[in-house]
Amino acid sequence: MIYSDEEGSSEGSSNEGDKEDETPLSKRKQRKLTRLSVAELKRLVKRPEVVEWVDVTAADPRLLICLKSYRNAIPIPQHWSAKRDYLAGKRGIEKPPFQLPSYIADTGIGIQREAVKEKEADQTLKQKTRERVAPKMGKIDIDYQKLHDAFFKYQVPSKMTGFGEMYYEGKEFETDLRNKKPGELSKELIEALSIPPLAPPPWLIAMQRFGPPPSYPHLKISGLNCPIPDGAQWGFHPGGWGKPPVDEFMRPLYGDVFGVNVPNADYANAASLGEPVVKDTWGELEPDEDVSEEEEDEEEDEDEEMGEPSSADPSGLQTPSGLATPSGLQSTASTVPGGLETPDFIDLRKKREREGTESVVEPSSGERREFYTTVQEKRGGQAGFLGSDRTYDLGNQLPVLG
Repeated sequence: MIYSDEEGSSEGSSNEGDKEDETPLSKRKQRKLTRLSVAELKRLVKRPEVVEWVDVTAADPRLLICLKSYRNAIPIPQHWSAKRDYLAGKRGIEKPPFQLPSYIADTGIGIQREAVKEKEADQTLKQKTRERVAPKMGKIDIDYQKLHDAFFKYQVPSKMTGFGEMYYEGKEFETDLRNKKPGELSKELIEALSIPPLAPPPWLIAMQRFGPPPSYPHLKISGLNCPIPDGAQWGFHPGGWGKPPVDEFMRPLYGDVFGVNVPNADYANAASLGEPVVKDTWGELEPDEDVSEEEEDEEEDEDEEMGEPSSADPSGLQTPSGLATPSGLQSTASTVPGGLETPDFIDLRKKREREGTESVVEPSSGERREFYTTVQEKRGGQAGFLGSDRTYDLGNQLPVLG
């Protein structure tokens, strides 16, 4: 059988294609084909915000995202994949000299140390040798009260790294905004802008023209939606607070800029407008009942000498102490009949008469209360380790429940 050249060439090319298809893929290519994309991995997990672009290359990406989603889980530092050395960018930065904390520097120890160093610099070699052999003590003398106040009253704890925070290059140069609040001007900013006392910030005129910032709709700004401070004046002169934003009917546009709705309110420091807090007193203190008997007897004797009647009412129609009607409306007669006053002490325990016990008769109820009970003592021989030659009969003295 005779084949043409074209047919032979077509058969040869098909055989070569089959050989290429039959070549097995490497493991690296197989992993790349079966690897999830970042979008697919974010769609499969519950917390897609913790997914990073390198998480898809993990052996089990779902397990990795589950571990990263746990509460209080500390993330891996970002510089793990960096090509350069850690903190290599700080080599050209000059390290500032150490400075004492403010609460220690306020004691004046730095000034005394500098004075001692200047004095030592002027000494000769012989004086330095003599000072090294026999040093003099007490050169720096600081008041003990200043040291005590520095470490126990004015000491400020040093700034520590929080849980889960990682240091990176330039972190110490960042501004900490956690203690900053919008609308409050710090002393450094007022000094940098050269704002005199009772003068508005330079952006107030623009706010009166265009309105308050949209990101802080409830922010109280003096001269815009709340009154200006006492002593300040409206106007465009130096130190003036501009013109209040009002409409054609003289109604405020952004808030109570004239202070009509809530009078006598501190708008500069107020966080929100609401009902005023009532701070009036609403109760009275009861009189002290811990008065000694001797003082009472002395008062009674003085009343008898002066010819005044005793304060105690024998008829029993006076309101007892501690039950006075508040706001000065004291009652003159009691609704409780005589002899039915509430006793000071009520004993609900059962009373049992026993021999060999001492008791006391209460004047109010006429009942006897036992102070103690005498236990029968027996003498016997010493028995056992650390025994005693005296025993006590507790058979009849133990309480019986029920």
